[in-house]
Amino acid sequence: MLLKLKIFLLLIVCGVCINVNAQTQHPIAFATKADIEYIKANLKTNALLKESYNEIKKSVDEWLDKDVDVPFPKDAAGGYTHDKHKANYTLMFNSGMMYQLTGDVRYAKLVKDIFIKYAALNPTLKNHPQATSSSPGRIFWQALNDANWLVYTGMAFDLIHDYLTPQERKQIAEGAFKPEVDFFTHDLKNWFNLIHNHAVWACAGVGIVGIATDNKDYVDMALYGADKDKKAGFIAHLDGLFSPDGYYTEGPYYVRYALLPFYTFANSLNNAKPELKIFQHRNSILKKALDGGLQQTNLNGGFFSYNDALKEKTFVSNEIVNAINIAWQVYGANKDYLSVAKAQGRVTLSRGGASIATALSTTKNIPQYYPYKTIEFTDGAAGKNGGVSVLRSGKGNNLTTLIYKYSSHGLSHGHYDKLNINLFDNGNEVLEDYGAARYINIEQKWGGRYLPETKSYASTTIAHNTVVVDGKSDYNGSEDESEKHNAFRVFGGINDSVKVVCAKDTTAYNNTVLQRSIYMIDIKETGKPLIIDFFKITAETQHQYDLPFHYLGTFISSNFKYNSFLTKQETLGSKNGYQHLWKEGDATKLPQLSQITLLNNGTFYTVSSVADDSTKIFFARVGANDPNFNLRHDPTFIYRKNGSNQTFLNVIESHGKFDPIAEVSTRAYSSVKKMEVLYNDDAYSVFTVTTATRKITIAQSNNNNNSNAQHSIKLNDSIIEWKGAYTIIF
Repeated sequence: MLLKLKIFLLLIVCGVCINVNAQTQHPIAFATKADIEYIKANLKTNALLKESYNEIKKSVDEWLDKDVDVPFPKDAAGGYTHDKHKANYTLMFNSGMMYQLTGDVRYAKLVKDIFIKYAALNPTLKNHPQATSSSPGRIFWQALNDANWLVYTGMAFDLIHDYLTPQERKQIAEGAFKPEVDFFTHDLKNWFNLIHNHAVWACAGVGIVGIATDNKDYVDMALYGADKDKKAGFIAHLDGLFSPDGYYTEGPYYVRYALLPFYTFANSLNNAKPELKIFQHRNSILKKALDGGLQQTNLNGGFFSYNDALKEKTFVSNEIVNAINIAWQVYGANKDYLSVAKAQGRVTLSRGGASIATALSTTKNIPQYYPYKTIEFTDGAAGKNGGVSVLRSGKGNNLTTLIYKYSSHGLSHGHYDKLNINLFDNGNEVLEDYGAARYINIEQKWGGRYLPETKSYASTTIAHNTVVVDGKSDYNGSEDESEKHNAFRVFGGINDSVKVVCAKDTTAYNNTVLQRSIYMIDIKETGKPLIIDFFKITAETQHQYDLPFHYLGTFISSNFKYNSFLTKQETLGSKNGYQHLWKEGDATKLPQLSQITLLNNGTFYTVSSVADDSTKIFFARVGANDPNFNLRHDPTFIYRKNGSNQTFLNVIESHGKFDPIAEVSTRAYSSVKKMEVLYNDDAYSVFTVTTATRKITIAQSNNNNNSNAQHSIKLNDSIIEWKGAYTIIF
């Protein structure tokens, strides 16, 4: 039976100030002797800490005095050998901590016995038989998982260091650790030196093993790269993967994953090399990374799913438990974290964990939700590679969140989604990002790895809520080319009732400029915002422009007639993601104001759009050319226009409620009555939205974002004058 354990990282917080050049007092890589005594003392009175301790102890006790299998690697993710080795490093780590907290040598012996088996196995290993990438693993199918193994077994070794004889330490260091470290820093040197979340794990693993085994060479390579030239390594990751305000370039799903090695190794360094002041590096960039990651979650804690992401991951995951517990200790108590810690329902066995457990038991009226706010992130190490804006309106479970992504590509986990938007409302995903096509660690689904459909559909531009030119993905789907460029913010503004962001891209398509302006305007009568979305395209020649709205929920109605394909379906195209879309319906004669109403979890949503003579609409569903049923069959509707210069003016409106129990629906119809683009050229755009209660006119400067610039446009018999990049006239 496979061992199934939750990974509870046991954190370091304060310890003996030493140098790894000297003889180290162990344990130190994750908890010092003083920390262990502190945890022991708090276990007597701290209920949540004791509960977390008991859960770990129970999971370890069932393996005491038993032989633990260390199988020869054979299976990809989700197979027996993969899961067994993962369970083993978890068991070793947790058993090591039980040894420290109880003094029972049976725990230390359990760890030692497993280590001796790995010391015999690892020198015999070549590349894993299921390896499919340029970074193969030895114990696992990919090197990333081997790096995970190093992180946890390095900490386990440190926990039982003083139990082992000098000969046993040497046997384990040379047999279990050295083959893996050499493999990373020599055979996979280029991979180890990448600026990427895989290499963060690799550096953390090598560095923690170095601290645990008193190997300065390992620690220096972990900090400064395989050549120790400071062009790679842990410090370079801190400097290169985050923007100055903490945005992680691979996106929120991967900042969750990367925070574990970042915080764990930083804690080890904080004990072993305090002179580095690692937690203060780059104006406390690790705290900004954690806070920024939490701001990029939904009310249920789910991380926003842009780039390669799985929607099931939330902030109750072990990575965030670990990071919050460490941050609480090293950066000071932060009540903003308590709502997250309460949802997590467990703490690590550490000073930080004990302190959070105490705060949870003594703090009254802990908010249900993390204190979400509107926030604009820059991307890139210098903050000059575009960014992501998270616009929010409302509070609590009445929160509306619109994500506007105009960032760089996002390394190998990025998608071709320049100027993409997604919408959450009342905790529900309404306009979705597909995320990644993957069933993690389910062996039947391509070994638990990213499925081929991630490249053929999920990462393509048509899979996102942004304009597709001529049926092609941004940069023709070239990651190398996309990595060279980014969109950029043109102007923006935030106040209590209006949030505005305009961004532009000039490189995704040749000789084509894409500019999208988002206005989130609070409406007092409804308590919900009106989202006005103006997409302006400028090109030298004629093109086909597609703008999809990928939604979750039920199609309710439209204000136009359409054709439904009831007996036969065909795909929307043959490549660039279109081959995965079944065409379920279409319409070619649309009213100037075209409206589609959806129902999502009891709330109505209407997308109102301005159509012209060239406009067509396609109703489509994901799932074509998918023989293994790997894709979710999510719906979308796609507006298509033709021309050189073209605009899409849309309003996204949340309205009304449907109560299936009472069988009552209220405000089921949109309040939008009229929409027009009144003026549009290179310099200015003016457009209006008329609802049942008001008329909103927006004028914007498309090139001059100077807040002091004066602008004037004559429209028929009237003149609009304003100061700054835009004006909104009610």
